[in-house]
Amino acid sequence: MPRYLVQAPYTGAALGAMAASPQDRTPSVRAALERVGAQLESLDFTLGDNDVIGVFSAPDDTTAAVALAICPPGHVRAYRTTRLLSAAEYLEAQRKARDAGHQGSALG
Repeated sequence: MPRYLVQAPYTGAALGAMAASPQDRTPSVRAALERVGAQLESLDFTLGDNDVIGVFSAPDDTTAAVALAICPPGHVRAYRTTRLLSAAEYLEAQRKARDAGHQGSALG
């Protein structure tokens, strides 16, 4: 199943609400994803540009897009979803590039 990385910075109001009422939001995020056929792999919180980073799998890109529903209105300033490729998928992409006659330089 395809995997996705989600990155989001919280708004100041959301951070204030979380400090006022601490709780583990992982179970509710997991349940929301499972309702649409996706599976949460990890939900982590960071110090930096993005406050929350999640990795989940979903059967397709349109299902992955439904993941937007897990963000309550006004809680995040931005939202970025990135499709992740496994090592095997990336190797296959390299082979297809080779077969297409790509002559680019190696980037290491």
